[in-house]
Amino acid sequence: MRRAVCPGSFDPIHNGHLEVIARAAGLFDEVIVAVSTNYAKKYRFTLEERIDMARETLASLRGIVVEPVGDGLLAEYCRKRGVSAIVKGLRSSSDFDYELPMATMNRQLSGVETVFLPAEGHYLHLSSTLIKEVASLGGNISEFVPRSVLKRMLAGESSAEGSPRG
Repeated sequence: MRRAVCPGSFDPIHNGHLEVIARAAGLFDEVIVAVSTNYAKKYRFTLEERIDMARETLASLRGIVVEPVGDGLLAEYCRKRGVSAIVKGLRSSSDFDYELPMATMNRQLSGVETVFLPAEGHYLHLSSTLIKEVASLGGNISEFVPRSVLKRMLAGESSAEGSPRG
């Protein structure tokens, strides 16, 4: 079985993420959407909320599993889960510059390869940070996020607001 992982904090998951995950599902037998927590970040949604939104949104796609990464290195997570590839979406050359050293380190640590998928043109501007900022200022984000995310964003649902824990 060809298994890949699409890691990220997904705070919140948006249509750019979905597009990359759906394309990865066409390339691999199973794609694990591995929801991570970076303790240096402040999250709008808790880890459980982010996992729930991803599961709700991706339920119709075949071969997708959503789970937390847990503590430790992504390379070790990949080794334990039998993952042969990490899939990352790239929006710009700065994404590539950021991702390349991590891809090289992950390959050297565990042998896992990284596959870069260029984002679709109409998603190049999307980031979770920008979506949260636009929403907090009253902007319409409905064309950028799935319904489950929009519902939570509009309701102000969040138990992680301002908290570094996720």
